[in-house]
Amino acid sequence: MFVKESLLKAFFHQTRHKPAGKPEVMMLEKIVNVNGVDIAYQLHGNNQNRTIMLIHGVGYPLTAWPKAIIEQLVDLGFQVLLFDNRDVGRSEKLEHLSLPNLVWVILKLKLGFSIKVPYQLEDMMQDTIALLDILKLEKVHVVGASMGGMIAQLLTIHHPERVNSLTSIMSTTGNKTLPKMSDKIRKNLLSKPISDSDKHLLDFHIKRWQVFGSLDYPAELTNLTEYVKSILERGITDNGTLRQWLAILAAGNREEYLAKVNTPSLIIHGEADELVPVECGKATAMAIPLAKLKVYAGMGHDLPNELIPNIVQEIVDHTQEKVEVLRTEDIKTR
Repeated sequence: MFVKESLLKAFFHQTRHKPAGKPEVMMLEKIVNVNGVDIAYQLHGNNQNRTIMLIHGVGYPLTAWPKAIIEQLVDLGFQVLLFDNRDVGRSEKLEHLSLPNLVWVILKLKLGFSIKVPYQLEDMMQDTIALLDILKLEKVHVVGASMGGMIAQLLTIHHPERVNSLTSIMSTTGNKTLPKMSDKIRKNLLSKPISDSDKHLLDFHIKRWQVFGSLDYPAELTNLTEYVKSILERGITDNGTLRQWLAILAAGNREEYLAKVNTPSLIIHGEADELVPVECGKATAMAIPLAKLKVYAGMGHDLPNELIPNIVQEIVDHTQEKVEVLRTEDIKTR
């Protein structure tokens, strides 16, 4: 049965895995209390290497990061830090926080009023800083996808001394005048599974990923099924996802602050993204001085296997440090 709520309050796990023909790699997983919230994190690779921190998007745990990205970054000489945001995965579910009336929220937003939400993106950014503190990581390369890109932007704005480089993937600036998600995506987000059975949940989320994903790079069904299973088994909740969406809706326009960012910044976006249209990525690149923009034709709101070697190479090159990189054709997508 899929795990919806983690019963773990204190958890420590170390494993070693050795892919065929490769040196042994350490993976550590632990739950720690940071910023008043229990946060589950993983560290992959050698702790003597430079660290890349991955921050994922709304409603999904750390297993939403494709394994190939983590493995290729480790192979290229990085330690990889990733974690479950508050309200998802094995991190704490903040069910004691009340949810506002959604009809009232939507009405206030349409009228241009601010809304009161359980927590804000800035609180999630503070979770990230507190995690870096407890891990004694002074400065890291930050990669954020979707909502994770928003958190990564805030981290770079408010704590530039902790960020070696910023990579914002399929994200936006918070400017409410930018193009919105398509009607197809909105309809899918408002839909619900037939029931809470494992089969219905799995089918529902597979179809959701197919709707969000890259039409030019359709995921092979067996691989997609295993990927979605890993997400559901780690844990997602409707209320947690809603609280994260409310944090996004309450966020202001970051463009004024992004204009003051001096951190090397890379913006990656899919031209076929219907959840966060490509114009949002272009606006992010325009807002940050000297930011580099990479747009992938045919890419939706996902990280298709066929593009992962290229995306990893873009990120690694962007770190602006000397790394002996493999040619794209030599990197195997696992």
